Amino acid sequence: MIQYTLKELSQLLSAEVKGDDTIIISSVATLENATANQVTFLANSKYRNQLEATQAGAVILSPKDAEDYQGNALILKDPYVGFARIAQLLDSTPKAAYDIHLTAVIDESAKLGEGVAIGANAVISANVIIGDNVQIGAGCFIGEDSIIGSDSLLWANVTVYHNVHFGMKCLVHSGAVIGSDGFGYANERGQWIKIPQTGGVRVGDRVEIGAGATVDRGAIAHTEIHDGVILDNQVQIAHNDIIGENTAIAGCTVVAGSVTIGKHCIIGGNSAISGHIKICDGTHVTGSTNITNNIREPGVYSSATVATNNRLWRKNTVRLRQLDDLFDRVKSLEKNIKNEK
Repeated sequence: MIQYTLKELSQLLSAEVKGDDTIIISSVATLENATANQVTFLANSKYRNQLEATQAGAVILSPKDAEDYQGNALILKDPYVGFARIAQLLDSTPKAAYDIHLTAVIDESAKLGEGVAIGANAVISANVIIGDNVQIGAGCFIGEDSIIGSDSLLWANVTVYHNVHFGMKCLVHSGAVIGSDGFGYANERGQWIKIPQTGGVRVGDRVEIGAGATVDRGAIAHTEIHDGVILDNQVQIAHNDIIGENTAIAGCTVVAGSVTIGKHCIIGGNSAISGHIKICDGTHVTGSTNITNNIREPGVYSSATVATNNRLWRKNTVRLRQLDDLFDRVKSLEKNIKNEK
């Protein structure tokens, strides 16, 4: 079992200790459910009422919240970040694979680094390069000429097509498909003519791709996912998209082809981004937003309407259909008033 004293945790996080620094911490928990050998945190004021009642061995607190707390505490400027770092230290998640399973199919031309683990029934194709300490889960497929960078982890049943390059320390969850064909067709008198998608996918370091997500390969040039990007479950990234460093895209968002999203953006879940547009660095898009034009100034952008009762929604939908007529009537009234003056 992984465990640390509170003093050891404080040293690893450069945090101040309040209380008994010799207690043993072996896992993390919520304020409400924590027990004596667990650490928890307070980052949202709405949970403050649970602080005095918590049975946690220690609580990660801001300096202000720690002033009146009588229990053991780790004091940090950002308790949520502190919690994330401790959770990593105490992570008990099992490996995706141990050693190389007898049923794994590995082409003789593939190159495997030191400490590689490959699960049952995984397939490693020709000319694949797998870096040191990579874990490939059961049932994964890695296509020809692809690269999986050192210390990366692919959970079970991930599909990586040909000519897909991952950087170091990437994490890909089950069911993700990386490098499938982009949606490229020409229309000849009603018949769709497929355009071969001959580009690849280039994924940077420390990228996480959620379960069931898809990243299409480029039509000619590569689709690019830059360092530190996090993609939630069931996100769709289309061909030739470029996603800038440390951008986060939440679940069920769809990004059409040839979109460039800048660095440090946050895209809320269930959003839809039209093709061939650019979104600047530092943009925050709230959930269920439709983006159809370039965003050139950083800020918060929204377009979705909140749910209401059905009767009111139906009335407002009728009024929305009358909006164009209402606009013409207002313009006409303004013109008449102007003429009367």
